[in-house]
Amino acid sequence: MAKSFAVIGLGSFGYWVAKSLNEYGHKTVIIDTSRELVQSLKPYATHAIIGDATSMETLASLGLDQMDAVIVSLGDNISASCLVTLHLLEVGAKNIHVKAVNEDHAKILKKVGATQVIYPEKDMAIKTARELITPNVMEFITLTEDYEIVEIAPPPGYIGQSLASLQLPTKYDVQVIAVKELVPERFTVIPKADFVIKDSDILIILGNKNDIRRMKDI
Repeated sequence: MAKSFAVIGLGSFGYWVAKSLNEYGHKTVIIDTSRELVQSLKPYATHAIIGDATSMETLASLGLDQMDAVIVSLGDNISASCLVTLHLLEVGAKNIHVKAVNEDHAKILKKVGATQVIYPEKDMAIKTARELITPNVMEFITLTEDYEIVEIAPPPGYIGQSLASLQLPTKYDVQVIAVKELVPERFTVIPKADFVIKDSDILIILGNKNDIRRMKDI
C-alpha cells in the first residue's frame, strides 16, 4: 500500500530521499525555495512546491497531518530547520524526521518536536569505518548503544561446522537469529543447533557489539 511523505529541502540528502520514496511507489510532496531544484525533481514527485517552508501558511495548506512522515533537510540552516520542525508540530504532523548538523542542533530539534533526528554524514562515516575494520560484516543495525544485529559472511573456521559445535552463545554471548542461505536460496529463522554452516551462507547475529567483535576472525 502506497504511503504519503513530504520532503522539505532538496539538497543532496533531501533529493535522494524524495527520489527513492517515489521509486518505491509512494506519494511524495517536495518543497524548496529553489525553482531549479524543484523542477529537477518534479518528475519524481506527486506534488512539487516552490515555497518557503518556514511559513506557517505554506505548511498549513499541505495536509501534512495526514501524511505518514515529513522529512526536513535544510542543510546547515539550523534556525530554519528548528522553526520548520516547530511549525510542523503545530500543524499536526505526527512523524517528523529532521537532518541535524551537530549534537546541539539535535537537542534543539528534539525539544521543538522532531520524532527522529538524522545524521547522514555521521551514520555513513560509522558504516564506512565499520566496513574497513570488519570487512566480512555486510550490514548492521544498531538496537541500543550496546546491542546490534549484524549480517556477516562466515569466517573460514566456521564453514562445515554446526552451530552446536561453535557454541557461540557460550563462548561469545551472541546468538545466530537467522541464516540467509544462498545455495539453495532459503531464509532460516532461529536455526537449529544441528544447522551446518556453508560458505554461501550469511549469518545474522544478535549481541553486544563488543562480544560480536570478539568472535574469532571477525
